[in-house]
Amino acid sequence: MKATVIGAGSWGTALAVVLASNGHDVAIWAREREIADAINLNHHNPTYLPDLELPSGIRAFTDLADCARGRDLIVFATPSQTMREVSIKVKPYLDGEEIVVSVSKGIENETFLTMTQVLGETLGDKIDTDHIGVLYGPSHAEEVSRLKPTLVASAANSKKAAMYIQQAFMTQMFRVYVNHDVIGVEVGGSVKNVMAIAAGICDGAGLGDNAKAALLTRGLQEMRRLGLRLGASSDTFAGLTGLGDLIVTCTSEHSRNRYVGYHIGKGEKLGDIIARMNMVAEGVATTRSVFFWAKQLGVEMPITHAVYRILFEDKCPMEALRELMSREAKEEHPLS
Repeated sequence: MKATVIGAGSWGTALAVVLASNGHDVAIWAREREIADAINLNHHNPTYLPDLELPSGIRAFTDLADCARGRDLIVFATPSQTMREVSIKVKPYLDGEEIVVSVSKGIENETFLTMTQVLGETLGDKIDTDHIGVLYGPSHAEEVSRLKPTLVASAANSKKAAMYIQQAFMTQMFRVYVNHDVIGVEVGGSVKNVMAIAAGICDGAGLGDNAKAALLTRGLQEMRRLGLRLGASSDTFAGLTGLGDLIVTCTSEHSRNRYVGYHIGKGEKLGDIIARMNMVAEGVATTRSVFFWAKQLGVEMPITHAVYRILFEDKCPMEALRELMSREAKEEHPLS
C-alpha cells in the first residue's frame, strides 16, 4: 500500500512508523523544511520524538503534490483547527480513489463539525464520503512509536473503508477494532481532551484520588450525553474511544491536555503554558467548541462549562470546583 501521512508532529510521525512497520510505502508531509530534511537524511524527527530512530523507508516532503499524488491511503494528522485549511490544499492532488482517514481529535470551532465532517465538506466533490474514516483510541505517540501494545478503533461511513483502515494499520503491537459508530467515536475521542484538562487541574491543585475518580466518571457521562444527543450508540462510550481514551488521557504523563490543566491547577496562566509548548493541546480549542455546541443543543455539561470558564474567563479553579460541588442534588441514573 502507498500511504501518506499529512502532518509530521508526534502523532503523525508515530503512525508513519506503524505503517512502515507494516511494510507500506510511507510518505509524510512536514510543514518545516528542517524536519523533512532530518527525516530523510538522519531518520530522526528533531522536534517531535527526537530520540526515536525512524525506519529508513519513511520519506518526508514539504510539497503536498509530491506527497499526496498517486497514494492509496491519506492520513490527516494535522491539528483539528487547521484540518479544513490543509485538506483544501491537499484536494487538487487526489484522484478520488483514496481512502482518507482522520487521526486528529477535535471539534471545529465555528461549525461544531467533527473531523470526518470537515473532510466531507472540503473533499466531498472529489472523495466519496464512504471513503472517509477515523482512527481513534487510547494511544500516546510516545508509546505507539516504540511499538508498545496499543488498541484503537477505526470507524468510517462504510464498513469497507473501516476495514481497509483496520488492515492498513493492524500490527502485532497496534491492534485495530472496527467500530460502526462514527459520531460516537469522534465525540468520545474529542471531548475526553476537555476532561483531561479538568483532570490535570485536579492533580495540579492536589484535590486527591476521590476527586479524580469522580471527575472521570462524571466526565464520561458528559461525553455520553452529548453523543446520545447526536445519535451515537451508548456502547461506544464504554469502549476504546470513550472510557479507554478518557483513562489514558486523564492519567498519563504523556498527555498534553493533562499537562495544561496541571499547570493551571498550580496557578499558572493558560497563555504562559501554551507559549512554552511545542505541541498542540487539542483540548483547549475543543473546550470552546464543545461549550457552545452543548449550549446550542441544550445538553447539560457542567464540567465542560467549568473548564471553559477557567480557560477563557479566568475563573479561579477552586471557585469553579465549589460551584460544581454545590449544584442541586440529583439522581445518578434518573429513571426518566
